[in-house]
Amino acid sequence: MRLAIATEDGYVAQHFGRCPGFTIVDIEDGKVISKNLIENPGYKAHQPGAVPMFLRNQNVDCVISGGMGPNAVMNLQSSGIKVIVGVTGKVEDVIAQFLSGTLSGGESLCEHGHGHCEH
Repeated sequence: MRLAIATEDGYVAQHFGRCPGFTIVDIEDGKVISKNLIENPGYKAHQPGAVPMFLRNQNVDCVISGGMGPNAVMNLQSSGIKVIVGVTGKVEDVIAQFLSGTLSGGESLCEHGHGHCEH
């Protein structure tokens, strides 16, 4: 399984499309086998649909973020990628919770009405 965690300064980022990077975590047999931070190609030049396409090309199975607009959720889910939003905390803690099966999402944290989370 391959996770992509929206990341900002070691924490789960609130804004999926505008986070500086993604922590890509490969998991096999319930253990982390690799973990890399990659730059978000949409961080400086955000284009709707570009980040979901980028993550599809990275063979991601699940995306974890604090917040994500409905179009991005639909785009990812239509590609078979699971989406977990409403997550906060340190990336390392979130990985441990995911591995133990205790990670719980909630409502998107990107519900502030400024429009830039709709991509």
